[in-house]
Amino acid sequence: MSEANDTPQVPAAMRAVSQDEHGGPEVLHLVEKEVPSPGVGEVLVKVRAAGVNPTDYKHRSGRRFLGDPPYVLGWDVSGTVAAVGLGVTLFRPGDEVFGMLPYPWGAGAHAEYAVGPARAFAAKPAELDHVQAAAVPLAALTAWQALVDTADVQAGQRVLVHAAAGGVGHFAVQIAKARGAYVIGTASAPKHGFVRGLGADEVVDHREQDPVEAAGEVDVVLDTLGGETPIRSLRALRPGGIVVSILPTGTDRLPAAAAELGVRGVEMIVEDDHAGMRAIAALARSGALRPEVAGVFPLEKAADAHRQGETGRVAGKLVLSVSE
Repeated sequence: MSEANDTPQVPAAMRAVSQDEHGGPEVLHLVEKEVPSPGVGEVLVKVRAAGVNPTDYKHRSGRRFLGDPPYVLGWDVSGTVAAVGLGVTLFRPGDEVFGMLPYPWGAGAHAEYAVGPARAFAAKPAELDHVQAAAVPLAALTAWQALVDTADVQAGQRVLVHAAAGGVGHFAVQIAKARGAYVIGTASAPKHGFVRGLGADEVVDHREQDPVEAAGEVDVVLDTLGGETPIRSLRALRPGGIVVSILPTGTDRLPAAAAELGVRGVEMIVEDDHAGMRAIAALARSGALRPEVAGVFPLEKAADAHRQGETGRVAGKLVLSVSE
């Protein structure tokens, strides 16, 4: 925690990116909103940078959990604690933190201030600036919870990561390597050097080969693509292996198909996670995990960030630079 003694001044109003209807990026616009106050167990964070994720595009267009707008999107936060609510002991005003607001109903990072549970955050590693730190939480937590909490990846195991150059995928490669796994990533040919640079032992061009066949037998598959990919990936598993899909369908297709083959198939949604954030921060401090920032946009250009993200050609993460 910082040694700052001066309590940051909190204004009454802030800028935020909002929308009044579902649709394309053009529905996003800047609004002025009242700065929220932290409740019991919460912190108010002056947002320095905020990550942009595919789930933002999906919610903007109306394909996810938040219901009807208006609302402010964004779950990734890096910034400075501006105020703390009753009972908070982890942080004090002036501390630099990063974390993921509770998914999905805690959205609100694409603004100058955001409020969330104190334990959704961790101390920001000094090795990362705010833009880099904002690229980390949701995607890295997803990879951590899939590979460590769910699959319990062990040294020497073979791990197949689909879309290894993407937001979740590029963290998954690094986390699996930090656990001592042999990592096979899928990516288009132009991204092979990037994925190998993350530590992948093999990279499969999914446009030229069937990744499931090319990978051979593996212990863990991380599915970041959805559709039929998790079902097909079951064929690559060794006995006792597991496919973890981060795109839940709400059906029992994957676990049922896995059970027929004597393996496991599970679907998960990322959760805010203080312990996970601290573990990820430790990896960043050691140099074992680094975010790839593919583009930085000012808050008022959030629509442009969405447009770039929806091309599907981003390697790493996009970030909004919110305040100096």
